[in-house]
Amino acid sequence: MEVVIVPDAKAGGELIAESIAALWRRKPDALLGVATGSTPLPIYDALTAKVAAGAVDVSRARVCQLDEYVGLPVGHPESYRATVIRQVVEPLGLGADSFIGPDGSAADVQAACEAYDRALSSAGGVDLQILGIGTDGHIGFNEPCSSLASRTRIKTLTEQTRVDNARFFDDDIEQVPHHVITQGIGTILEARHLVLLATGEGKAEAVAATVEGPVASVVPASALQLHPHATVVVDEAAASKLKLAHYFRHTYANKPTWQGL
Repeated sequence: MEVVIVPDAKAGGELIAESIAALWRRKPDALLGVATGSTPLPIYDALTAKVAAGAVDVSRARVCQLDEYVGLPVGHPESYRATVIRQVVEPLGLGADSFIGPDGSAADVQAACEAYDRALSSAGGVDLQILGIGTDGHIGFNEPCSSLASRTRIKTLTEQTRVDNARFFDDDIEQVPHHVITQGIGTILEARHLVLLATGEGKAEAVAATVEGPVASVVPASALQLHPHATVVVDEAAASKLKLAHYFRHTYANKPTWQGL
């Protein structure tokens, strides 16, 4: 696993955005898997700036979702589809047909999960998947003890997750859905390149367990150790519990610039 330690979230966002831009330059129709939440926003801001400056052509670029709430009506502003359109698709100027996502309002949710896995496969697979990490080591909505071979499926949100997400629903937990569709760990691992961004001291223990601990379902993100091309980008605070932090700094500092992430 490649670990890159950066000064702050903005530097991490710029680094990852340049990797995405480089991907779209060599493969204009590459499929980018995007995550929601506050952590990846510096990536999207930096990527939007590059597009505005004419540094990358996104006319054929595609994006897809990592997860989605179940049961929200189509067009609900806090659905992850609406969030991705608002934070990524529209700022980048992508067309409506560039977007792939699961149907969280489907009458048959299990069928929608299976259909989404098929859609990703039919699209040629995800070229680069952006990931965040929870303080307990979860990725997507794959909570601790999720199967490392799991596929896109429905998951029940914990009470704490619903409490945490209530701020997006007028601080009313009753509006927060109980279930989500999430790419499974097995689905995530099929992406050609996984890039996890973590910032802040609160993520330090999860990052250390992911990078330096054993591969175990109790830390779902540790499955990234099994991937042939996984990159973990962390700021100094999130790297504070890494025993090999000095080694990671030295390795990346001496990596050929043409190799990128």
